[in-house]
Amino acid sequence: MMGLAHDRVELRRRRAICVVVLGLGGLYSLLLIPVVPSLLGSNPVLLEALRGSIAAMVAGGAFARIGEASLLLALLAPLPTLMMMDPFIWWAGRLWGPDVTKYIGARGPRGRRRMQRALRFLERYGSVAVLFAYILPVPSALIYAAAGWTGMRLRRFLLLDLAGTFLWVGLIVGLGYAIGRSAVQVAHDITHYSLLLTLALVVVVTVVAVLRALAQAREDEQLSA
Repeated sequence: MMGLAHDRVELRRRRAICVVVLGLGGLYSLLLIPVVPSLLGSNPVLLEALRGSIAAMVAGGAFARIGEASLLLALLAPLPTLMMMDPFIWWAGRLWGPDVTKYIGARGPRGRRRMQRALRFLERYGSVAVLFAYILPVPSALIYAAAGWTGMRLRRFLLLDLAGTFLWVGLIVGLGYAIGRSAVQVAHDITHYSLLLTLALVVVVTVVAVLRALAQAREDEQLSA
């Protein structure tokens, strides 16, 4: 009995740590939204390192094309940011099993369909599903969580995640490099109107958060009815 009670306490402790880390990761992304417009046209590689967004990677590749940034840095800078939460999502899959999907956007009928799709990809393609998680028509978080609860070892997951993330970064930075100067001009224009765009981004994020909360509340009421 004592051993069982200790295991339960340890599981709750690990879950609490995982939730806190994932929550801080989400907060970090939200807090960086205001700096996106100002850095996009002035220092996209720094923005890649801070946020790893598609826009930043495209701009980083474009700046490298015209000689205003290092192509190597543009390829390497977003990797830590893009990957920093992935081990914890894998860990969440280990700790909660399939129930973790309730917390990563897989609630309701649509969410359950996404979860089943992620499982099918993982069962059918295994390691390849993790490698191409960014490209598959399923949220990558579901693939990573499914890798955790289906028993994929952390070392194997991290190697596949690194390879898949680098592949994704290479595609997006390469796109920016191919576009070149026109993408740089767009980035400069965005930075020029950074204040207005920052305010617009804040408004959009707030509205989306409210709409999601209302939709979730309606869904919970329907399930409890």
